Amino acid sequence: MKKESATDLGPCCESTVYCGGASDDGKPESPERYVHEPSSWVDRRLETLAGSIPVVKTALSGRDKLGFAKVRLGIGRMNYSIRPGLYGIGNPNSGSLVFVSANYKLSFDMLRKELDGLDAWILVLDTKGINVWCAAGKGTFGTDELVRRIEDTGLAKVISHRTLILPQLGAPGVAAHEVTKRSKFKVIYGPVRASDIKAFFKAGNKATPEMRRVRFTFRDRMILTLMELVQPFKYFAMIAAALWILSIFGLHFFSWRGLYPYLGAILVGAVLVPALLPWIPGRAFAFKGWLLGIGWAFFVNMFQGWILSSSSDWKQATVHFLLLPAISAFLAMSFTGSSTYTSLSGVLKEMRFAVPAILASAVLGLGFLVVVMTRVF
Repeated sequence: MKKESATDLGPCCESTVYCGGASDDGKPESPERYVHEPSSWVDRRLETLAGSIPVVKTALSGRDKLGFAKVRLGIGRMNYSIRPGLYGIGNPNSGSLVFVSANYKLSFDMLRKELDGLDAWILVLDTKGINVWCAAGKGTFGTDELVRRIEDTGLAKVISHRTLILPQLGAPGVAAHEVTKRSKFKVIYGPVRASDIKAFFKAGNKATPEMRRVRFTFRDRMILTLMELVQPFKYFAMIAAALWILSIFGLHFFSWRGLYPYLGAILVGAVLVPALLPWIPGRAFAFKGWLLGIGWAFFVNMFQGWILSSSSDWKQATVHFLLLPAISAFLAMSFTGSSTYTSLSGVLKEMRFAVPAILASAVLGLGFLVVVMTRVF
């Protein structure tokens, strides 16, 4: 059996391997995008030479946990961000460590929770509500923004040292030597997991090889499936409701026997593929989804007795063999944006081949479905 994959490319100090937050539209952040009522996580304010700095709590409140759950379900995800700037943890002073984070609140919460018991600063960059990993790729967690935020917060007036601890996966967007040249601040990279921060600190701000690795485990993948299920379930519910309404008016298209194969295809692509990801043959996620989708279609047709039993049943079986794998393949391919297994070039290459094949299969399947539903033949 193949082992769980591990990689030296981890997400960041926030211990989240998930992209999230609003898309970068190139426009400045508006106040409406920020999380309201920050008093639930701001403890007090600290007066410094650079002005009044909010000191935040390390214990997550019920409101924070509710926000976490809502974001995992895709609710309010595009607006889940905090104001960029400088924040304090505990009783920070001029010698306290400075951690750099994104203004995606989920990332910020993960970091502040793990800093409990430490006196530190958190410099939050304006990443348009996107987490560090994704923002580094988009350029919002980058050299220019870091230098600008150092200047805007007056960080040099607050601390006596000139060292910043950046999330590991912020490296693609940040040129450390440029930051030093332009701001006189030295950049070092922290551990992958937030739970290692205290060990990193005790080791003299040095990360072990294990701290540099992230494991995309079964638990990590299952957490992501909630987000993957929201959109397809929404469309499935809308289609089911429309068919049910039509059935009220005498157009009997609605039946659970006819709909459960498609519900199953959604679960196969959005849940089963991520769960079994390391063990499914092939490299392309779309192929993995198609492979399991074919298996699901075969099971459905066998269960319903629609394999080569009659002319009309043959058409229904064909619908399943065309549509069900297309659905599961598309949803599996969507998981490439959440996985540590993929690269941008690899995903683009996969999409060039997979998207036309999925569309062709879906169009043919829909054609056969219309034939079956209208009983033209």
